Amino acid sequence: MADPLELLADRLRPAFERVAGLAGVDPVVRPSEHADAQANGALPLAKSLGRPPRDIAAEVLAAVEWEGLGTAELAEPGFLNITFDAGWIAELVAAVAADDRLGVATTATPQTVVVDYSAPNVAKEIHIGHLRTTVIGDSLVRMLELVGHTVVRENHIGDWGRPFGMLIEHLVDLGSDRSASMAVGDLDAFYKTASAQFEHDEDFATRARARVVALQSLDPETIALWRSLVEQSATHWNDVYGKLGVLLTDDDIAGESRYWVLLPEVLERLDATGLLEESDGAQVVFPPGFTNREGQPLPLIVRSQAGAFTYATSDLACVLDRVERVGADTMLYVVGAPQAQHLAMVFAVAEMAGWLRPPRAAVHVAFGNVLGPDRKMLKSRSGEPVRFVDVVDEAIERGVAAVGDKNPELPEAEQRAVGHAVGVGALKYADLSTDRIRDYVFDWERMLSFDGNTAPYLQYAHARICSIFRRADVERTSGRGHPPTIAEVPERALAMRVLGYPSVVGEALERWSPHRLCTYLFELASDFTTFYEHCPVLRTDDETRRSRLVLCDVTARVLEDGLGLLGINAPTRM
Repeated sequence: MADPLELLADRLRPAFERVAGLAGVDPVVRPSEHADAQANGALPLAKSLGRPPRDIAAEVLAAVEWEGLGTAELAEPGFLNITFDAGWIAELVAAVAADDRLGVATTATPQTVVVDYSAPNVAKEIHIGHLRTTVIGDSLVRMLELVGHTVVRENHIGDWGRPFGMLIEHLVDLGSDRSASMAVGDLDAFYKTASAQFEHDEDFATRARARVVALQSLDPETIALWRSLVEQSATHWNDVYGKLGVLLTDDDIAGESRYWVLLPEVLERLDATGLLEESDGAQVVFPPGFTNREGQPLPLIVRSQAGAFTYATSDLACVLDRVERVGADTMLYVVGAPQAQHLAMVFAVAEMAGWLRPPRAAVHVAFGNVLGPDRKMLKSRSGEPVRFVDVVDEAIERGVAAVGDKNPELPEAEQRAVGHAVGVGALKYADLSTDRIRDYVFDWERMLSFDGNTAPYLQYAHARICSIFRRADVERTSGRGHPPTIAEVPERALAMRVLGYPSVVGEALERWSPHRLCTYLFELASDFTTFYEHCPVLRTDDETRRSRLVLCDVTARVLEDGLGLLGINAPTRM
C-alpha cells in the first residue's frame, strides 16, 4: 500500500480507538486545503461520547507517534491537519518505483467474476450503440485481472430465436456458393432483405417458420447453415475488436444458443419453488416491489401466451449457468441504462429462486448514450445507427493525421502505428472519461485535442517524459528504488499524486467507474506539466537531476499503466 492517506489512517486508528474506548473507529482522513491531510474522526465521535470534539482530537494528537511521519496541528472545531515529512513521502515514492505493480496490491479475497459485455447480434453489423458496453467492459476486465480476480469474459451475442428461421432460409435461397462467400460488409443488407421477404412473401415466411423448428430440433443441415452465419458475423466483430485492441475473442462468445437447453429447466425450477403463476394466459413471476403505471404488480413473463420463452427466461438461464457451471461470485452486466428495470426484475427473481444469494451478487453496470451534435442518438446521415467499424477506422485516420501534424519527422510506419494508438485512445478515452451513467456528445475535435482531459494529452505527457530520458542518455531503470529529494512544491504535488494511484484503481473498481481513473490520470499529467515547467530536470546539478529523473520515471510508468487499464497504448514518441 502506497497511498499516504490510507497509511495515515492506519497510524491514527489505534489512537482514536484508545481515546474512544471503541473498536473499528474511522479516523476520517481526507485531503486538506491547509495541509497534506486532515483527520476529522473526532467530530462523529463527539456526539456518541458526549465530549467536545476538540478535546478528543487533542488526546489523539498526544497519543500518536509523529516522528518520521510528519507534524500535526489542532484546528477548530476538532480537526487534525497533518503535513507529511518530505523524507517519508520520498521513501514511499522509492517503494512504488521499485514495485512492478506500482503499489497496486492483489485482493485478499479473490473472486470469480463474469463480465457480460459488447453483445452484438449475428447477421447484423456491430454499430455505435456497442461502443460503450465494449470499452467500459474491457476496462473493468483489465482492472479486475490486475488485482487478482479470475475473470470470465462473456460476449452474450444474439444468435438464437425466431429471426434465424428467416435468416437461414434466405441463406438457402442465395445458394451454397453465396453462403460460403457472403461478404461481411453485406450483413445489414442481408438481414434487411431477409426481413422484408418474411413480411411480403408468405411462402418464404412459411418456410422460415419451419426452419425455426428445424433449428430448435438441431437438424444437422440447419445447424451447419446457422453456424456459417455466426462465423461470418464473428469475422466482422473480430475485425472491430482487433482494431480497437479489445480483449474479446471467439473463446469468449456465450450466445443465447448456449442457454437454450436450460430454458425448460428454468420454468421447472421456478415452478418447484412455487414462484410460477399464470397471468392472462402467460406464465410469470411477480417479484415484490415492481409495479406498473397503475400501481399494479408487474410480472416478469417467462413464457408468453403463445408458449414461447422470452428474453427474461434466457437471462434467468444465464444467471443459473453462471452460478452453477461457472461458479461466479460476482456477475457484471455492462448493459445500457434503459435495461435497468428488466435486469432488476431478473435479479430479483433469481434471488427469490435461491440462485442468487449473498455474498454472490449480480450488478448492472449501466451507461448512458452516445449523442450527436444535436444531442440526439448518434446516427449516420441516412438516419441509420453509425457503423462501429467506420467510427474506429475514422478514429485511426484522424489519429494518423494528428500525429503527422504534430511530428512530421516521424517515419511513415511509425506515424501509422502511433496514429493508430492516438486515434483509438481518443475514441476510448472520450467514452471512459465520462461518468458512465451520463450521455455524452461525440466530438472528434475535442477528443483528439492535445490539450485538456483527452487521451492525446496523456499520451503526449508520457512521450514527453520518455524524450527526457533519451536526451539525458540515461536508462529509465537506473534510479528506481532511490528516494527522490522532495524540496519544491511541484515535486511534492507530483509525488503525492503518484502515491494515490493504488487507491484510485480500487475506487474505480469499487464503483465500477473507469472515469475516476481517467480523472486521476489527467490530474497526474497536469501535475507533471507544472513540475516540468518549474523544476528543470536536465539543466541542474547531478544530484537534483537524478532525483527528478526518479519522479519522471515513476510518473511515466503510472501513466502507461493507468492508460493500459483503459485499453489505451502509451507511445514513447509522438
